[in-house]
Amino acid sequence: MVTQVLLTIVVILLVVLIFLVIKGRGVKPRDIEDAVSSTWAKLGLDEKIGILTTHTKDIRDSYRSLEQMLRVPKERAALGELSLETILSDQLPPDMFGIRKSILDGRIPDAHIRSTVGLICIDSKFPLDNYRKLTEVEDSREKERLKSDFRRDVQNHLSKIAQDYVCPEKGSAEFAFAYIPSEAVYYFLVNEEFEMLRDYTRRGVQVVSPLTLSHKIELIRAGVHAKKLSEEAENVRNDLNIISQRFSEIDELWRVFYNTHLRNAGERAEELDRAYKKLRDEFDRISRMSKEQ
Repeated sequence: MVTQVLLTIVVILLVVLIFLVIKGRGVKPRDIEDAVSSTWAKLGLDEKIGILTTHTKDIRDSYRSLEQMLRVPKERAALGELSLETILSDQLPPDMFGIRKSILDGRIPDAHIRSTVGLICIDSKFPLDNYRKLTEVEDSREKERLKSDFRRDVQNHLSKIAQDYVCPEKGSAEFAFAYIPSEAVYYFLVNEEFEMLRDYTRRGVQVVSPLTLSHKIELIRAGVHAKKLSEEAENVRNDLNIISQRFSEIDELWRVFYNTHLRNAGERAEELDRAYKKLRDEFDRISRMSKEQ
């Protein structure tokens, strides 16, 4: 934004100068100064540049504040937990995740996700001190030493995650997430320590950044949704089986009742009706004889 405004100012000034040169050869320095001053005042460039200067200072101060926050381990950890909670709450319903809850026999990860394959634990306390120092030094030997120290820090941290949070026998998934709240650090590890990350992935620890975690969460949510649909379909199938079984029982009872009782009752009713008709014919005959006498 700052660059675009400054470029606009330069273009306007150049247009003014070109106009004056084209207008006449007898252009005096005072004429150019007056034209520029007049244009500058009409456009309110003093005020705009003042606003830009204020915004630039605010951005610089914010950057310094954020940089200072990332230097302090406790504040850096709080920032990582906050960004992690934001991602989870934006993408998952409340019943699918937890923040700093006691699970897995008392262990308390920074967050966890309830998935179809168990509880997926997430640790966001990534060691970044040596990485920060690595980006600040110029000496090549010192850089290599700090790179080695950072690699050791990462290995120790990932090993602890594997030990604490990858325990399927206690209800966890077969993997856990090591969350890095910085895309720059994540891509540094992908480019510089790819083999190490792949080795820990085999051991059940997946290193993720905000972007890659969001992608994985979508897959996890889709899996949970698919499982719910499958469970609902299974419930419907079970209900249909129960209805079918009950219908079979009723059908059998009906067959027995119809063939044994209802049909016999019908035959008995016909016999009774025939006997009644015979008896009535006799009464009618007797009645006629009585009248004749």
